[in-house]
Amino acid sequence: MSGPLSFVVRAAVAPINAEPSLRSEQVSQTLAGHFLVGLEERPSWLRVRARDGYEGWVNRGYLSAAAERDSAAHSSAGRVSLGCTVRDPDGSERALPLGAVLTGDVLVENGCALTPQELRERFPTEPDAIARSARGLFAGAPYQWGGITPWGADCSGFVQSIFGLHGIQLPRDASRQAELGTPVVDGISALRPADLLFFSERPDQRATHVALALSPNSFAHVALGRGGHAVEHLDDPADPYVVQLMGRCTGVRRL
Repeated sequence: MSGPLSFVVRAAVAPINAEPSLRSEQVSQTLAGHFLVGLEERPSWLRVRARDGYEGWVNRGYLSAAAERDSAAHSSAGRVSLGCTVRDPDGSERALPLGAVLTGDVLVENGCALTPQELRERFPTEPDAIARSARGLFAGAPYQWGGITPWGADCSGFVQSIFGLHGIQLPRDASRQAELGTPVVDGISALRPADLLFFSERPDQRATHVALALSPNSFAHVALGRGGHAVEHLDDPADPYVVQLMGRCTGVRRL
């Protein structure tokens, strides 16, 4: 690759892999209508950088080449899916997850897609609004390592996607998210909506799990131990899962 090129995702969901191989683990995802910067190419694979700065390998089958000017125009005009079924110009229908971006010539058949202005109005940056989204938008989502949508997500993908809907861009991984904002000195006892709780099983306490506070005594997360999205209540000491999880809590941060 002689220089950085721009690509647009044409599949509903495209896995970002750690290595240029189908056997390599999925480390994240990118969605329909999102633009990527190409960094390196191998047969059938491209190493790309997503808009959140995350880098990895995507199979060419998920992508189409795009001009840089298209990326800027698309970002300002594209509608954002809240989960919808669309009809493409060729007449075919397909489902798009929360966070996918629609082009102007795509017809929404079911569900909802919002313009950037509508998105800002519906998803303001107030903590209570962020907490409402965290409670409801991913309800029923299964756990999937590297996932970022209600079709399947991991803990940091869930948190990144929720804040992103509200116009706040976060890094992809829990360990990076734990570097943001300010620490809440009184921790759990001072929890507020949209605070981030961090957990670790590592000796060095590096964050391996993240949750989003809904109230002073509850939080939402996507956890393998729950099979997916769950709301936990801190005032239920009889729940062994919550007791075990809170024993690994390393702190709370407020953005």
